[in-house]
Amino acid sequence: MKTIHRPVLVQNERPADRIVRGITGALLLVIAFSFFGTPFALFEGAIVIALIAVGALTLLSGLIGWCPVYALLGFSSCTPPAPR
Repeated sequence: MKTIHRPVLVQNERPADRIVRGITGALLLVIAFSFFGTPFALFEGAIVIALIAVGALTLLSGLIGWCPVYALLGFSSCTPPAPR
């Protein structure tokens, strides 16, 4: 019996999508950490944790080019390969 190995982290984001995700993730992290623990804190507690989690996941997704939500839905923003 032959085992078929399929890569798990196949890129499913095109470059423009990766750039937008990277910038968005970085901005969310800057917002979360810049207001954390200051007297002018706009966000507290669970909101800061949520911003950090979403920002980190979005930034990571932009860096590696793979989105877990896209993978679950079977979606890809990459252009399909040309037929041979």
